[in-house]
Amino acid sequence: MAIFIFFTAHWYLSLFSQTFFQHRYAAHGSFTMSKGWEKFWFIFTFVTQGSSYLSTRAYALMHRMHHAYADTDKDPHSPLHFKNVFTMMWHTKNVYTAIFDGRTKVEPRFAKNVPDWPAFDKFAHSWAPRIFWAAVYTGYYVYFATSWWMFLLLPIHYMSGPVHGAIINWYAHKFGYKNFEMKNTADNLFHVDVLMLGESYHNNHHMRASNANFGVRWHEIDPVYGVILLFNKAGMIKLKQPKPNPVETDF
Repeated sequence: MAIFIFFTAHWYLSLFSQTFFQHRYAAHGSFTMSKGWEKFWFIFTFVTQGSSYLSTRAYALMHRMHHAYADTDKDPHSPLHFKNVFTMMWHTKNVYTAIFDGRTKVEPRFAKNVPDWPAFDKFAHSWAPRIFWAAVYTGYYVYFATSWWMFLLLPIHYMSGPVHGAIINWYAHKFGYKNFEMKNTADNLFHVDVLMLGESYHNNHHMRASNANFGVRWHEIDPVYGVILLFNKAGMIKLKQPKPNPVETDF
């Protein structure tokens, strides 16, 4: 039971950091927040993503490129150009690293209003914290695991960010259904998305990039949007009015 609780908590907390802070806030600016809250969420993201911590700036820039160049040869992660999910994610990793290291010149339009904390990123993105978090996960399993097969879950802890990315960037471009016909392969992977906290409504999102609510139809429940409404009411964030005629390149 202890392993199940830990695995579930890490899965959803790290995913929440990605979808709430890095995706809906940093990449698409669906809401605003103070610099104080912004720094809180930087730290929260570091703690919850742990060994697979992603730079919020690099993530946002790469994701904006994905929307602008969806399924073209400039898309950082289009399944159309790769034989399997592993080669696609390795390419994604290389694109991300090049952006983070400054080896890729990013168009100025992609960098508009992207949150950045260089000093924190330099620390959180280094190998020492990654090894520390991996040791924490491993130590927890050594202490609480009651069967050998439980240790097979450890790689998901080590690479939670890439695992989440692979589910959406590969499978949500290959399987599912569409609410909107678009010039890309984005699908809604699940009819009710509990596993990915609304991220799997990928077709909806590509059509309404700036909208904080990824659900469209009555059954497309977006759990994170409910949290966003709560934070907005509490004054922690300020929800923006979605653009009336959104397009994929709206940031």
